[in-house]
Amino acid sequence: MTSALGNLSPQQRALVDQWLPGATVVRDHSWGLVATTVLEMTHAGSRLIVKAGGDDDHHVQRELHAHLNWLRPWTDRGRAPTLVQGSADAKLLITRYLPGELVLGSKQADDTSTYRQAGELLALLHAQTPVTDDDYERRENEKSLASLSGPHRIAATIAERLRAEIATWPTPPAILVPTHGDWQPRNWVVHHGVVGVIDFGRAAMRPASTDFARLAAQDFRRNPNLEAAFLDGYGTDPREPGAWHRERVRAAIGTAAWAYHVGDEPFEAQGHRMIAEALSSSRT
Repeated sequence: MTSALGNLSPQQRALVDQWLPGATVVRDHSWGLVATTVLEMTHAGSRLIVKAGGDDDHHVQRELHAHLNWLRPWTDRGRAPTLVQGSADAKLLITRYLPGELVLGSKQADDTSTYRQAGELLALLHAQTPVTDDDYERRENEKSLASLSGPHRIAATIAERLRAEIATWPTPPAILVPTHGDWQPRNWVVHHGVVGVIDFGRAAMRPASTDFARLAAQDFRRNPNLEAAFLDGYGTDPREPGAWHRERVRAAIGTAAWAYHVGDEPFEAQGHRMIAEALSSSRT
């Protein structure tokens, strides 16, 4: 498994050798669709996770920022990995290993207790540092239009309908809070019945409702009881209808375009389904 370190840049490898002399690679957790290397390692009796971004990676820097600014409500409770070392310049970070079984693909993915705890955890994150951003909605619309102008397999007629709808949207001020950015069972683990959180590479300041997007498109859709449990844990429902519709459309476009870019056909198909469902509820 030492060969997995060959995916790191010389700068990253030198820092790993400096920070973790004599460490051993136990497992390669890299996803494969993006140029981020994720290694489980042992050093001085401790289990650690090493994340190293590729040349075009922005996720490791976001994750490092989240560790430095937003994750204490979770790490103080032992519900997220703690930062050991990090370098934004090298796109490298090292955290403690967070024990647990990944929720995705396990029986915990259908357990309402999992979603109630996930709601409670998300509320802790969102309770921090709210700011008002007068330009957020315009920027997000521009991103969606840019995705529609780039490579994708969204039908031309559907793409034009999406452009036309976006052009009609208001751009009110938005309240932003720290968000995870990919809140779903793929990034939750369960250890002795307790839910923990991993992977903060999409963490950013956004409206709270954006962290509901993945769940609404997947788990809430297949079992309304999971949504009820999640909202019970979260405490409120931040999805104001107009803003939530705009978020659903943007998330659908982003999913279809990004999945096409990385060659993830099942996720791309989900994006196309999300587009169809969002447009079916369109008010225009």
